[in-house]
Amino acid sequence: MGISLPLLDSPRPAAAPKPAWLKVRAPGGPNYIRLKGLMRQWNLHSVCEEAHCPNIGECWEDSTATFMILGDICTRNCGYCAVAHGKPAWEDREEPERVGNAVRELGLEHVVITSVNRDDLADGGARVFAATVLAIRREAPACRVELLIPDFQGQAGALQTVIDAGPDILNHNTETVPRLYKLARHGGRYERTLDLFRRARRSAPGLLTKSGIILGLGEEREELVETMGDLREADVNILTLGQYLRPSAQHLPVARYYTPEEFAELGEAGRAMGFAHVESGPLVRSSYHAKRQVPVQTTEGNRWGGLGEERRSLPPRTDLDLKDGGSQASEGNRWGGLGEERRSLPPRT
Repeated sequence: MGISLPLLDSPRPAAAPKPAWLKVRAPGGPNYIRLKGLMRQWNLHSVCEEAHCPNIGECWEDSTATFMILGDICTRNCGYCAVAHGKPAWEDREEPERVGNAVRELGLEHVVITSVNRDDLADGGARVFAATVLAIRREAPACRVELLIPDFQGQAGALQTVIDAGPDILNHNTETVPRLYKLARHGGRYERTLDLFRRARRSAPGLLTKSGIILGLGEEREELVETMGDLREADVNILTLGQYLRPSAQHLPVARYYTPEEFAELGEAGRAMGFAHVESGPLVRSSYHAKRQVPVQTTEGNRWGGLGEERRSLPPRTDLDLKDGGSQASEGNRWGGLGEERRSLPPRT
């Protein structure tokens, strides 16, 4: 007869409950269902799904999405990212054309194109990025194109291939402070990230640049502010700040949750540094409200807010720009703070 042995109750630290401000409604509206069906029909991937973005319901209901090219398997295994990693086998020569057709069919005014890291490819996928930009220009010439690119392992030629394709915004996420790169960004290098922006500015002085940082991986405030300062010194124009949410138990734990008030304060700190626009909030992701983040011209001619370098001019403002109740901060033509609606800009011509 077996003997029943008592089990030791090994105490485990309870995970901190998710704050109320991070809770969102489950997606499922008609536009969400329609867009999900179209993505399957066109055999396309979105970072919205692959990265478990909490804003997928809101964005897809607004008929906006971030397309993820070059497959759905990443060659890197970052400690915060939900995208699957491994050895990619994806090669789809028709993908750029399908993305262009999808952008046209959806009638998008602003599209974000990103990818997994493809360190297995000689150019990191740069030529596919360029082909996708050209396909969108051909199929939907009025749509602004934002590229959220990997670092291409520091290859200057690959970066130049992307810049030569003529995107409206070049985005590369910094993700975290330099001290945490070895822990969180396997394969990434902080100095390589900064150098990408320096190279882009030298190559295309009028190109809008953008980067994002996720908060809650264990960074100190002083480190975070210093990282923001490094990006500004590299002449990054647009900055996004959002809360890290642990995708699974196999990913890095959340070190802390920032309050909406802390995000608002950090947003103000970023604007004081000279960023033309800072999108800062718990649920902010790099592509969240992307079409509202393009900064306006200042009154000093065709210059963006910030350090004052020359930028490509945008179409002049019209009364329709305020049709959605958008507001503009009164000082320096900068956008308002956390959660305010931004003015819609006229379509790219």
